[in-house]
Amino acid sequence: MAEGRGRVVAAATDGACSGNPGPGGWGALLRFEDGSVEEFGGHAPDTTNNRMELQAALEVLQRLEQLPRHPDLTLRTDSKYLIDGLGSWIKGWKRKGWKTAAGKPVLNQDLWKALDAARLDDVPLSYVKGHSGDPDNERVDRIAVAFSHNAQPNLVLKQGSSELAPKPLLQLLSRLELADRLAQGGYSLSLLELAQLVEKPLKQLETKRESWIWRDWTVEPQAEGRWTLQRREAGSEQS
Repeated sequence: MAEGRGRVVAAATDGACSGNPGPGGWGALLRFEDGSVEEFGGHAPDTTNNRMELQAALEVLQRLEQLPRHPDLTLRTDSKYLIDGLGSWIKGWKRKGWKTAAGKPVLNQDLWKALDAARLDDVPLSYVKGHSGDPDNERVDRIAVAFSHNAQPNLVLKQGSSELAPKPLLQLLSRLELADRLAQGGYSLSLLELAQLVEKPLKQLETKRESWIWRDWTVEPQAEGRWTLQRREAGSEQS
């Protein structure tokens, strides 16, 4: 149940396969307004990377149907196959009786049909480049790879915001490296993106109006509810 956790504010999926075809796994992650996290995934003994990407998205959409969702929620994935297929290709496939432009049967029809039935109009897909330092993408990749090796990763299940489990050091470093790149480039973040980066509940950030300190950065308010990061001077007091 999602009672007390608020709406889902972030979702990410990934798939992995050893051999392609071969043993595969998929991973998924949901973040809630209170800062809690829910992770899940699965294994398939003989599959492909594309099937695992589709399976991950299907599992998340089916889970999201049962949960309250923030209006800015997107499903983040590094699979252009998934995004292009569900966003444009599927229309032509359906018109042609699930045949490609070359007249061949569409691969992974079972999953595409299930995804078409499970899609949520208020949850668009958004692309994130794989292995680019995005913390949620890195995390679901590790979950998927672990399941592809038929290993059981240490998943966070319905975790409360007051009992956050320690994050692996490499995951923390990825977030800090991303923060540095955002600060150096002068990029602005939406409130949802900021909440994911600093791993604070969205409701807590919604109350902030002035600049505040997060680790080695000053978080500065901008127009239209956006925020930027500025690297602080060495030795400055943290809050």
